[in-house]
Amino acid sequence: MKNQELQKRANDVRKGIVTSVHSAKAGHPGGSLSSADVLTFLYFEEMNVDPQEPDKDSRDRFVLSKGHNAPALYSTLANRGFFPVGDLTTLRKLGSYLQGHPCIHIPGVDMSSGSLGQGVSAAVGMALGARMDRKSFRVYTLLGDGEIQEGQVWEAAMFAGFHRLDNLCVIVDNNGLQIDGPVDVVCSPYPIDQKFEAFHFHVISASAHDFDALRAAFREARATKGKPTAIILKSTKGKGVSFMENNVAWHGTAPNDEEYARAMADLEKIAEEWKKG
Repeated sequence: MKNQELQKRANDVRKGIVTSVHSAKAGHPGGSLSSADVLTFLYFEEMNVDPQEPDKDSRDRFVLSKGHNAPALYSTLANRGFFPVGDLTTLRKLGSYLQGHPCIHIPGVDMSSGSLGQGVSAAVGMALGARMDRKSFRVYTLLGDGEIQEGQVWEAAMFAGFHRLDNLCVIVDNNGLQIDGPVDVVCSPYPIDQKFEAFHFHVISASAHDFDALRAAFREARATKGKPTAIILKSTKGKGVSFMENNVAWHGTAPNDEEYARAMADLEKIAEEWKKG
């Protein structure tokens, strides 16, 4: 896809994030907005998926390890055609299939999310299973930079590196903030790249908000043989909404009606600038 089309799709994903969290009066907009571009790239260009056959055996798999970013995954899946965009306003509501963490019964969701740090283990298991069954699909998992403070992440990384799972791509959304504050103040995970390298990963660093950089990173990951890949993406928490950007207060806070209007105005302004450009 052309970058301009991907940018438009990502902006629609961001609108869905803000709308769903506002409707639920709960949720996690900050990290969802920072990961909107990479999820858009994965589902609209990188991964082999088909909304008409969401359970197709040959599909690539995706695991949202930082499950509280469900609004971003739901909005991406809806805009990709897995279920109606209108259903996003049912987020977290009684009786809705779109709850606070993704569940495997949702069209397009390959793994239910649990406690932070667990998703990468599930992704490693999928990648190993693909190898054992001689299947060619790839497995992608998205983690937060605060999440990688969890020990289970590194147990899974050790296993993946030892078994040379080159069909596995671990993505870290490095927006620098977690619920309690800056990650390097709460419990620094840095240097993230060197940690993954120590576990025998091929490591790529890129901008999370540059589609050329994302395309190059995932091409390099596909071309890497004999070891798994970790892509460390430098991102902006709350990306696209001016008053949410780099503001830890929006990690898990829903906008009120006035803030929702301001946020949507920001996203509409971005869309208008692209039309002019």
